Amino acid sequence: MSSESEKNVNTGSISRFLVGGAALVVLLAGLKAATPILLPFLLALFIAIIANPFVVQLTRWHIPRTLAVFVVLVFIVVVIIGIAGVVGSSVSSFKQSIPEYREQLLAHFYWLTKVAGYLDIHISKDMISSYLDPGVIFGVFANTLSGLSSMATDLFIILLTTVFMLLEADSLPRKLDSALHNPRFRLSQIDRFARAVNHYMEVKTVVSLITAVSITVALWFFHVDYVILWGLLAFLLNFIPNVGSLLAALPAVLLAIVQYGLSTALGVALTYVVVNVVVGNIIEPRLMGKGLGLSSLVVVLSLVFWGWLFGSVGMLLSVPLTMIVKIGLESSPHGHWFARLLSHPDELEH
Repeated sequence: MSSESEKNVNTGSISRFLVGGAALVVLLAGLKAATPILLPFLLALFIAIIANPFVVQLTRWHIPRTLAVFVVLVFIVVVIIGIAGVVGSSVSSFKQSIPEYREQLLAHFYWLTKVAGYLDIHISKDMISSYLDPGVIFGVFANTLSGLSSMATDLFIILLTTVFMLLEADSLPRKLDSALHNPRFRLSQIDRFARAVNHYMEVKTVVSLITAVSITVALWFFHVDYVILWGLLAFLLNFIPNVGSLLAALPAVLLAIVQYGLSTALGVALTYVVVNVVVGNIIEPRLMGKGLGLSSLVVVLSLVFWGWLFGSVGMLLSVPLTMIVKIGLESSPHGHWFARLLSHPDELEH
């Protein structure tokens, strides 16, 4: 009888595992299919979470909440227009300079024909010209930013949703109180997530600003073109964990090769390495503390997973989205073990 009961228990466990795995696959497929609808909502949600403390601060100064939301919204729109203006003007100027960059690039690589000639390999300048195109410099990060640029068409929907979220943020506790059996527990989870995301975004913004200013000054010293664009790119892509800094460095290094050759490009690359090592390994850990309580491996894997699921926007939001999953699993008796796997090693001591 005991062996029979153990067999039934094992069969039941396997069945639950298979059903859970199938449900997860269906859920991921649904999320993937619903990406065009979910992304504007997710962006609006995170903008609202970040902007709400500013709205609350304005209301403490006896400014009506509607007016406070309007002021914050105007600031957000001004920032977006400023970024779009810098990127647009830089791209337009770059397109006009492509013929000049092509000639500079051919001059730098002309020595290949001489070296190949000594080795009895015949390479003509026309052959090199057909393969070298400075336009690839912008192609390096164009794919990364394509997801962000595509959301421009949804900008009105994102901002409109953000406004209504901010207007109704103060009524959320009352709604949860009437809708949930244990509203205090749910409110504590929401408050914990909001505080964690705000802390993460505040630290990331400061760190990204330090990185951008350092990179801009260094590139100005090297006389690389479009230093404002590369500084802005370093600021934005620094929000992508681990690989963002590498993506930001590639176009500037390639442009340095085009303008001045390999020696200057090595100096530019070394500058990026030094800035990111100092900022990422010294300044950011001191400001972040334990951060969101996620292990380094989980941060890397979440970057890959959310990038696959939601594209470049998912890469930007990978850490906050993983934190949502972690907090949700911690409140579930069946998922608590998985939340522990996602946790930072320092959290396991408590």
